[in-house]
Amino acid sequence: MSPRVGSRVRRRITIVEDGRVRSRLDYLAAEEPMEIRVMAGGVHKTVAVTMRTPGSDFELAAGFLYAEGVVTEREVIRRIAYCMDPTVDAEQRYNIVTVDLHSAELPDLATLERHFFTTSACGVCGKASLDALENRGCMPLPPGPTVDASLLYALPQRLSERQSLFKSTGGLHAAALFRSNGDLLCLREDVGRHNAVDKVIGWALLHDELPLSDCMLLVSSRASYEILQKSTVAGIPIVCAVSAPSHRAVSVAQQFNATLVAFLRGERFNIYAGEERIVVGEADSG
Repeated sequence: MSPRVGSRVRRRITIVEDGRVRSRLDYLAAEEPMEIRVMAGGVHKTVAVTMRTPGSDFELAAGFLYAEGVVTEREVIRRIAYCMDPTVDAEQRYNIVTVDLHSAELPDLATLERHFFTTSACGVCGKASLDALENRGCMPLPPGPTVDASLLYALPQRLSERQSLFKSTGGLHAAALFRSNGDLLCLREDVGRHNAVDKVIGWALLHDELPLSDCMLLVSSRASYEILQKSTVAGIPIVCAVSAPSHRAVSVAQQFNATLVAFLRGERFNIYAGEERIVVGEADSG
């Protein structure tokens, strides 16, 4: 039997309800550490350890490295693989992912030192500066596309219908990538909202879909600075969240000409930046 942990695990739990106690088996969202290594010229270095839900691990590693500027295009990646070193405990081999680059030596990884341990909840801790994006050469997003408000109303339900792991565990975030016409391109789940976004962006990188200039990103969580940072680097013009945005997320959206929609629930949402991309009915200034 493979020692690899799946996306969910089964555990016996005790349920207390209306004064009665019963026992049953239940599914829990798996949470395992994943070490991301970068290799070049036969030398490798660990750049991050994140707590994630196993699954789409190569996309997670690729998306993380792309969002951080270590990988700039698909062609620089030679291959992505799990650790098969016989000296490593078999239970941990699927928790180590190495991204092998074509370059003769490792790129400058100094900016990634803060990631040596990243929890599934906090994402990229301690980085809250718009200068970081500007210094990497990120430019404001070009105009367009425009989408109708009625299309946005339908997105949360479509996301919910496709969250298979959430339905069985109740403990996962999701990120979904849609074309501006509403076609679903990719959906990924994870205990970490930032990991879910990295998986989606990694999918796009590995499938040569970047930049995502005709796409919308929907997250099942709040919109944080890190999520807007990642979406901006990927060229996503419209970001929607079912919960609240942070003030730094709004700042990123405003500075880089992204559209930020939050509290997208039912037939209601708030636009915090880039309202010109959303086609709505008669405006109420009250």
